[in-house]
Amino acid sequence: MTYAAAPAPPFGRALCAMITPFTEEGALDLPGAQRLAAHLVAQGCEGLVLSGTTGESPTTSDAEKADLVRAVRVAVGERASVVAGVGTADTRHTIALALAAEKAGADGVLLVTPYYSRPPQDAVEAHVRQVADATALPVMLYDIPGRTGTRIEPETLIRLAGHPRIVAVKDCSYDFLGTQRVLAATDLAYYAGCDEHNLALYAVGAAGCVSTVANVVPDRVRAVLDAFDAGDTGPAAALQRRLTPLIAHMMSAGLPGTVTAKALLTTLGLPAGPVRAPLLPADPRTTTALRTTYDRLIDG
Repeated sequence: MTYAAAPAPPFGRALCAMITPFTEEGALDLPGAQRLAAHLVAQGCEGLVLSGTTGESPTTSDAEKADLVRAVRVAVGERASVVAGVGTADTRHTIALALAAEKAGADGVLLVTPYYSRPPQDAVEAHVRQVADATALPVMLYDIPGRTGTRIEPETLIRLAGHPRIVAVKDCSYDFLGTQRVLAATDLAYYAGCDEHNLALYAVGAAGCVSTVANVVPDRVRAVLDAFDAGDTGPAAALQRRLTPLIAHMMSAGLPGTVTAKALLTTLGLPAGPVRAPLLPADPRTTTALRTTYDRLIDG
């Protein structure tokens, strides 16, 4: 039995859901964003996703989002893809953000399901199509029902896969069977959006991951995918298991990944700064525990 080669991932394999650095006064830190972006790419990230949940998109202005894309584009050049989060609860606003991201130099847009209003599937589909029709950029859909209240059902994804600019999905659905159904029925490039699923989803045909944990260990996240691609499936699994304590501490300890990533980055001397309200920073005890878990991974 022969199999066709999988198409190249549209945005690379190892993507980081990058935090948005702020100054101590709470302003957008563009030099810090450039420094962090360059560091992440040098450490193995093939793409950067800006202004997603981890990037605190609900509390950054439209102008800040566009400025961030422009600054990071300059910092990384063509060495990595730049995907801009544009999703909001308002279709018109989302289209405006997509057009601004395109003008600012993004390679693609990340489009989350409209939140709070909980639109039915026909409305979700119409929203996505309107945004995809409005921009020339490729679109990565973001399925995260735990935050939005509405998922993009597999049947909807299968229909949307026919749109020429809808090329990828960031999957935080926690529906592994549903994900495999879409993978089997479409050419959509799936990206694990939950770090604990990076290897499992990759093993059944995903394109890669959009990782929050990659903010602090980009090389370790990339190494899992590299090992699997080399046919070293056992070592890949071992590398993923070694990451598990840090993943659990950063993503399942009762705090958003934005908070834990910024706390760790600060201890590492990398640009981060405070979070914006309504988020609160990690307390000293939590930060110390995070750093201990990080050090055990690096030293182990």
